[in-house]
Amino acid sequence: MKYRELGRTGFRVSTVSFGAWAIGGTWGDVDDAESMAALHRALDLGVNFFDTADVYGDGHSESLLRRLRSERVEPFWVATKAGRRASPHVAAAYNRENLTRWTERSLVNLGVEALDLLQLHCPPADVYYQPEVFGVLDDLVREGKLKHYGVSVERVEEALKAIEFPGVQSVQIIFNLFRQRPAELFFEQARSKKVGILARLPLSSGLLGGKLKRDTVFGQDDHRRFNRHGEAFDRGETFSGVDYELALSVVDEMKALVPAGSTLPELALRWIVGFEAVTCAIPGAKRASQVAENVAASDLPPLDAKLLAELRAIYERRIKSQVHQYW
Repeated sequence: MKYRELGRTGFRVSTVSFGAWAIGGTWGDVDDAESMAALHRALDLGVNFFDTADVYGDGHSESLLRRLRSERVEPFWVATKAGRRASPHVAAAYNRENLTRWTERSLVNLGVEALDLLQLHCPPADVYYQPEVFGVLDDLVREGKLKHYGVSVERVEEALKAIEFPGVQSVQIIFNLFRQRPAELFFEQARSKKVGILARLPLSSGLLGGKLKRDTVFGQDDHRRFNRHGEAFDRGETFSGVDYELALSVVDEMKALVPAGSTLPELALRWIVGFEAVTCAIPGAKRASQVAENVAASDLPPLDAKLLAELRAIYERRIKSQVHQYW
């Protein structure tokens, strides 16, 4: 496993970490025993950073990480998120009362005295034009309830605005072979300000796992069934905003480029961590076997220039027009 500094936090985190959305909910059936086995396997393989949110299973994902902390002695860090409990989810909801209440709820769920990293959970764009919101987060740090804070965003423009606030230590953003725009201006700006980047949905909701098919049936509670057009939240969160049929066709094209002895998800994750500005990728996993495959990407050699050019060409030719200027 390789490790990189997360912003200015002093945390040195695994370049392939663990996204805990899937073990909380909206990804089909989950089993707590399998989820715990996956979390333990992650620690065994050198993962030391876990990303969750207070709404993943209404706090269930956080509670599983509390349990992991009680069952292991190895230190690790947990990033959680706050904001999506608001109903309606509007900028005005990001006020002192709610941010404090959400923080205190996560402290209980995770069983800690201070959150390692709290991220605003894809708030409305107006939040980034309200300095008082970040002032509240600064106060929560001073009060000892947060060690650090960052943001999770939908759009590159939101990321660029967020890092104008000096207390922002990290930005979580969708970045994968289907969503390449962040690597342009944003990566350069984040590096110059020493802001960490967490690449979420690195396997594009499972598409880049290479096992989904045209006749795959997703459960009723799986966002890949109910949010393909943004019915529940931003459509870019599901399959990166790419049409499912088109994406499957592109995946078939990418499979032909996978080096011998590797897999498509390993290729997809190694492509991400090949960008030095990225602190870590946070692929989700519900089973220990998935964790092992994800982590294997950390030890792959850098992708060669020819392969990188071929992957970029596929994006330019088949994907870019669908996503590039939307997010």
